[in-house]
This record gives sequence, C-alpha cells and structure tokens, in this order.
Amino acid sequence: MSVMKAQHRLSLVQSDRRGEVLVLTLDRPPVNALNREILADLAAALDQLGDARAVVITGGGGKAFVAGADIAAMKDLDPVTAMTFAAEGQAVLDRLEALPVPVIAAVNGFALGGGCELAMACDIILAAPGAQFGQPEVKLGVIPGFGGTQRLVRRVGSQRARELCFTGRVVKADEAVAIGLALKAGDDVVAEALAMAEAIAKNGPVAVRLCKRAILDGDGLPLGAAQVAERQLFGLCFATADQREGMRAFLEKRKPNFTGA
Repeated sequence: MSVMKAQHRLSLVQSDRRGEVLVLTLDRPPVNALNREILADLAAALDQLGDARAVVITGGGGKAFVAGADIAAMKDLDPVTAMTFAAEGQAVLDRLEALPVPVIAAVNGFALGGGCELAMACDIILAAPGAQFGQPEVKLGVIPGFGGTQRLVRRVGSQRARELCFTGRVVKADEAVAIGLALKAGDDVVAEALAMAEAIAKNGPVAVRLCKRAILDGDGLPLGAAQVAERQLFGLCFATADQREGMRAFLEKRKPNFTGA
C-alpha cells in the first residue's frame, strides 16, 4: 500500500491522501447521519481531489457507513424546506457521481436511506460482512430524497427497486451482491477498496476518466447514440501522450509510465 503523503481534516469528514488515492472518511458519531453540515464538508472534501486518480469513501466509527439522514433535524421541516434539503443532498451526490475519477464505496456498516443513496452515487460498492443496505424511508412516512428511487432502479432493476422502496426492506451484504447493488463482500473492505483504487491508479489516468465519462454519458441513451459518444471519446484518447506511452510500452514489453497527459 502506498505511503500517505498528506492529511487534511474537516470537521465531519477526514480527507487523507494515500499515494494517488484520496480517502474520505465520514466522521459524525455515532452513525454518520447526514445533515447539512456533513454534506457541506463532503462537498468541500471533493474540492481536494487534486491530481488523485481514484477515491475511496468509507464510514468512521466501525458501526455505520451512513445510517441515514438526520431524522431529528428533518422531523419539523415544512414542504418547501424539505424540498430544498433534498435538492442540496442531490447536488452533492450528483457531484460525487460526476467526479472525473472512479469512486469506490467501502461500506463498513449500515448504509440506509441517505447512506444507501451515497453509496449508489459511487462507481463501485464493496461491502463488509456486516453491511446492510436499504431505502426504508416509507417506514417514516416519506420517500427517498437524495436520488434513491432513481439510482436504485439503475443498480438493481425496476422490479427489485420497487420492492425495496415499497417495503423498506433492508438487505445484508450477501444479498446486496446477489442483486447487483454491491460488487462483492469482503472482511477488510477498506483495505480491499484501497487495493482496487491503487490498481486503477496504475492505468492510464486519461483513459480511466474517459471510460467513466463514456459510461455515465451513455447511461439511458439508445445503444446507437451511446456508441457514437464512445467512439468520439476513443478517438480523443489518440490525442494523448498516455496513449502513445501505453502502446509503446506494450510493444517494448515494459511497464508504462503514465503521466496523465
């Protein structure tokens, strides 16, 4: 594992740079419940991306990734203020999803409500054995508000998303993997997420960014239109020094030295 180069501390999010990977740890005890303050800190932490080639997000405290939104802070909201809060949460998660580099969620506990929505805004979800996922908002008389009804459909399909949203049922790590919500389950999920992020960081950074862009831009488009976007981005790769270095290194049977140019 790479040696940590720098550390920055926000009030509710720890931001650690480990080699070419940015590690964000949500730190609002006891269960990292989402409120305006932690959302603002998360947005600020994303400003520290710099030249990092991948991001890992996890929860501090060992009990929860994010157990949900802060119910005490939400219980007396009026409709307009509730809509504003939802818009703020959606904006932060949209920004997370749109980061140019891959983001891996290391879910090390409860990921319910807003926590599940946060995980689904990441590119890849890894689950610890004790991880639990769900959109149980209907049990509180509301619906998901940070994109859960939309991203869950894209993750697990319409019928399964309806079942989970309508019932509020919580799924454990193994079932999350089985239905496609999480990629895999493992004991040391943070270490595994870091290893995956470091493997990603060794690849051509421009190519990885363009690959993510192609996937995001093509989601929901007809196949033909999505392939037009793909071939345009494919062509753009050939304007980069990384493409020349990568193919030259392959032919010369050596490891490439990618610079992100």
